[in-house]
Amino acid sequence: MDIRIESIDGLRHRIPQHGRMRTDAIVYASKELLEQIRRDLSLQQAVNVATLPGIVGPSLAMPDIHQGYGFPIGGVAATDWNEGVVSPGGVGFDINCGVRLVRTNLSRDEVHSRIRELVNQAFRDVPCGTGGKGRLKLTEKELNEVLEKGARWLVDRGYSPPRDAECAEEGGCLAEADPGAVSARAKERGRPQLGTLGSGNHFLEIQYVQRVHYPEAAKAMGLEEGQVVVLIHSGSRGLGHQVCTDFLQQMGAAMKRYGISLPDRQLACVPIQSPEGQAYLGAMRASANFAWANRTAILYFLRDSFERVFGKSAELVTIYDVCHNIAKRERHVVDGKERDVLVHRKGATRAFPPGHPEIPEVYRSIGQPVLIPGSMGTASWVLCGTEGAMRETFGSVCHGAGRLMSRTAAKKGRNAKEVERGLEKRGVIVRSETKNGILEEVPEAYKDVDEVIEVVEQAGLARKVARLRPMGVIKG
Repeated sequence: MDIRIESIDGLRHRIPQHGRMRTDAIVYASKELLEQIRRDLSLQQAVNVATLPGIVGPSLAMPDIHQGYGFPIGGVAATDWNEGVVSPGGVGFDINCGVRLVRTNLSRDEVHSRIRELVNQAFRDVPCGTGGKGRLKLTEKELNEVLEKGARWLVDRGYSPPRDAECAEEGGCLAEADPGAVSARAKERGRPQLGTLGSGNHFLEIQYVQRVHYPEAAKAMGLEEGQVVVLIHSGSRGLGHQVCTDFLQQMGAAMKRYGISLPDRQLACVPIQSPEGQAYLGAMRASANFAWANRTAILYFLRDSFERVFGKSAELVTIYDVCHNIAKRERHVVDGKERDVLVHRKGATRAFPPGHPEIPEVYRSIGQPVLIPGSMGTASWVLCGTEGAMRETFGSVCHGAGRLMSRTAAKKGRNAKEVERGLEKRGVIVRSETKNGILEEVPEAYKDVDEVIEVVEQAGLARKVARLRPMGVIKG
């Protein structure tokens, strides 16, 4: 379907309100990225999002946008808290899929000669793969506590220092989580998976700081060129997936009762204030808390890996942890008026500006750290939030490079061993539980992350802090 797009400037593009749309859709992209984005149905999905009852402001598409379930991945939309709807498709199946950036006291030179040993050790210590089971055995009571407390559960039990929760979005715990709204099946799937990486695009990357762009912010984060860091990308595993599945079924049936009709059944939704809406939000928050606890537990095991290879002097300190798939109640100024809204971020990252009270005090002068992983074997980026994002995108930016190929297309004609050898020639050691874990995530399957970041910075949505390069990658 050909969609008419008006260029606002070289980076912002408008799909004007038409048909059943209740608002415009705004796309952030360069000319080259826009041509790539047009190859799938993501722009049509952004148009469909604009038909949601109670949507406030435009339907937003980040430069990494690609086709997803219901919402495009890289889509952002806010709905009025009292009169709008909540849509699980605006959060995704992997609730609070997110990333945690960890700094070390080791240099690239120190790690380079032992990178294969470190990758192999971490691969043994951090379970991965589709059905991976963790080393933390939870009772049903303990699982419910994790769903309520998130990362703080591990801090309270001495697994992690307080900073692991304090330097996470929302302190690693969303309030008003409701473990009772999480089905028995979801709990059954999630209980053995705390501290596991998972599969798909989830990864653990050992990286180094290649270049610092904003010294003041880098100093606040404890980053310097040549320093080794780790990026942990995982989410709520089978628990969150089941929660999304459960509520999509419930909402699909409930929409008729609420008189809601939409152009895509994948956008199934209900009023936020309905019993179904409140139950979903309670279960979603519990799933998000599980994800924060999961990434914290992975870091707990990773500290052991570094200690085994580099001794007790090796230090791993959380810089920040952000979620990519979430819906959160926030207050934003829209058309000059402050509104109480539910912001859906699907494959998008919060990017609050300097001075915002929800940012940890250590970063309040520079803005919230924004963590943007690239594709396997290419760069990742650290940025910080700006006032521009608050004005235009409900304090949101992209979450990665964005897929260019489907997983099926990425695998076609490629050999996993050849991909491994090619990455090793580029200085990247890779371990994966499966061949598909490597083939589906080849660098060619993704857009150019540097170009995506350039759009974000030039549009004033975030500011570059540092560019990271991978040394070792663990895939599910």
